[in-house]
Amino acid sequence: MLAYLIRRLFAAAVMLVVIVVVVFSIFFLIPKWAGVDVALNFVGKQADPAAVEGVREKLRLGDPIYAQVWEFFKGIFVGRTYAGGGDVTQCAAPCFGYSFRSEQAIWPVLTDRFPVTLGLALGAAVLWLIFGLAAGVLSALKRGSFWDRGAMIVALAGVSLPIYFTGLLSLAIFSYGLGWINGEFVPLEESFTGWLGGMILPWVTLAFLYAAMYARITRATMLEILGEDYIRTARAKGLREQVVIRKHAMRSTMTPILTMLGMDLGALIGGAILTETTFSLPGLGQAVLNAIKNQDLPVILGVTLITSLAVLIANLVVDVLYAVIDPRVRLT
Repeated sequence: MLAYLIRRLFAAAVMLVVIVVVVFSIFFLIPKWAGVDVALNFVGKQADPAAVEGVREKLRLGDPIYAQVWEFFKGIFVGRTYAGGGDVTQCAAPCFGYSFRSEQAIWPVLTDRFPVTLGLALGAAVLWLIFGLAAGVLSALKRGSFWDRGAMIVALAGVSLPIYFTGLLSLAIFSYGLGWINGEFVPLEESFTGWLGGMILPWVTLAFLYAAMYARITRATMLEILGEDYIRTARAKGLREQVVIRKHAMRSTMTPILTMLGMDLGALIGGAILTETTFSLPGLGQAVLNAIKNQDLPVILGVTLITSLAVLIANLVVDVLYAVIDPRVRLT
């Protein structure tokens, strides 16, 4: 298992390098080939030529792409010094770049906003796993019943309705209409109850979409597994139905669910733009959206790297959980 983890960590490190090179190429090299001056985009079209040259010097846009990538990675561990246009800017390690729009380092932006996105993703994941798995298992066990048909209709509605619709609808009903829930975000360090009240609706809105998908996948997988020979053998041995479902059927059902969870949770950390925009949450989604509007390329690069790392870590954790849930993986 240790050798397997080392191999996966090495592969994750290589993947991060590839991701950074690709992002550098997209945001720095391709505009250069297209005749777009990145430095001019930073300072504005009416800027002084000396200011444009100073930004070009700070960004080291004249260096080869491999030199820019090396400077970026080196800055994460030892920091960077941006010098150009007559001034010097220090970016202490870990340095993920320097935003010339907001005139601050990227790392504080990431550390301030990442906990919000992480809390949104983890809270919603707990809800959609509980309700999605429960609805899928009960639908499979009561196939063709009123519960089965009703749960699948709700699941179909959850998959079909977009987040910005269900989010605004929940705000209109539970926050603005009934006044049961405060829809405003409150930092966790200020008030736990205020933070919880501001996160309930985003959690439920996001969980409704994913719980619907998990319910349908769980139902289909459970129905397939209940028809397997080893399930019939377990029943023939006289095991109680609860033991057969919990110990045999559920363990096999969790394998594809874990695969989905690893991909969804990792992608959710990097793509919660709609939910954060709907509920005005100051997370990574809002940061990258503002960066795209302002063409703030260092912020986009920093968010891309952090979210890519989150996806890789989530998939690594899922691979380890495979061996915990399914003994066949350990034997292999």
